[in-house]
Amino acid sequence: MKLRVLAIVGLLFSTTSVYAENTRPRARDMGIDVGTIPTGTYNAITDVAGVKVGHYTVNIGDDIRTGITAIIPSDHNMYRFPIPAWIYSGNGYGKLVGATQVQELGEIETPIALGCTQCVWTAANAISDWFFASSDTGQHSLNPIVGETNDGQVNNMWSPDSAKKEYTLAALKAAKGGPVEEGSVGAGHGTRAFNWKGGIGTSSRVLPKSLGGYTVGTLVQTNFGGDLIMNGAPVGRELGEYSYKTQLEEARRGEVTIDGGSIMMVIATDAPILSRNLSRLAKRAMMGLARTGSVAHNGSGDYVIAFSTNKDVRHVRGSTEPVETQTLSNSAMSPLFQAVVEAIQESIYNALLKAETVTSTRGALKAIDIDKVKQIVEKYKVTNFDETLSPNKINLN
Repeated sequence: MKLRVLAIVGLLFSTTSVYAENTRPRARDMGIDVGTIPTGTYNAITDVAGVKVGHYTVNIGDDIRTGITAIIPSDHNMYRFPIPAWIYSGNGYGKLVGATQVQELGEIETPIALGCTQCVWTAANAISDWFFASSDTGQHSLNPIVGETNDGQVNNMWSPDSAKKEYTLAALKAAKGGPVEEGSVGAGHGTRAFNWKGGIGTSSRVLPKSLGGYTVGTLVQTNFGGDLIMNGAPVGRELGEYSYKTQLEEARRGEVTIDGGSIMMVIATDAPILSRNLSRLAKRAMMGLARTGSVAHNGSGDYVIAFSTNKDVRHVRGSTEPVETQTLSNSAMSPLFQAVVEAIQESIYNALLKAETVTSTRGALKAIDIDKVKQIVEKYKVTNFDETLSPNKINLN
């Protein structure tokens, strides 16, 4: 038993070091500029001040390929001062722990964890353990938020080694601000996207001062299908990977058609908005998803968790006194809607491009060919859009 534990530790350690050296490009490294609103410093969800992200990647033996990604919205006591939030179900084929209380009260009180389908309950227990060990809230019920996608194509998620509390605790401990690791890490270690290797991706947008100056950051765990479109270029079609390919070509080869898949989308903003407008913000994430070529298949669990970190919209739990809240009006929401759509779209591209091939005895998920993608987006002239934002550079010829 001791030797086995040492072997597992060694495998986990080597996995971390491998993905720390990931040199695959993000979308903007290839000139794939999404939208018109500028990104934040890191082009990540952590551009929203106070938000932290941590990964723990699990790579054990020949069939465990999974992990946990944790998002901590704030260092303050979230139980005493819950933050406004909403959870939107674009297509509800999935398991999302804690959703009904958020939709009832419009707030969250814990960090968010993402993992595999069979990991959600142990992850929820781990968040509970972590929270009570690190706070002075006393004995109360707690509503952990845990989302999932199914990584069963390469991961034996029915094994006890695939779902352990220590994975979530390690991800929470690793959470930090700054650059966010993307690709086949954490909860994205065993996931796919458009029949290639998918994973974790992130992006951000910063509104100009004239539109409020607010920051929107997004993070995705991709595991869905469709026909990949990158800035309008039909990449999936060009590479011969698209939904119902076998049926459409009338050339069945005994392949199994995968109906759907799933995606978890997390939105953070420092804009002062409450749950009603966070619900509107969350709905726009589906538009960003659609821009990449997804149709939200029948078997796809497409969920959005949106929250605001703005201190002016927090209130102390249990108070019965009327409160005054400075919050944005409906008319101020449109720039934030656009920011979310752009950031979700780019997050998905980053997850796909940064992901590295993952294999196990259960199967293989191959990374998309970067050189071929580059050829396609250049063929369709959908790169370096940012150069057209300057009036002096516009050329309609």
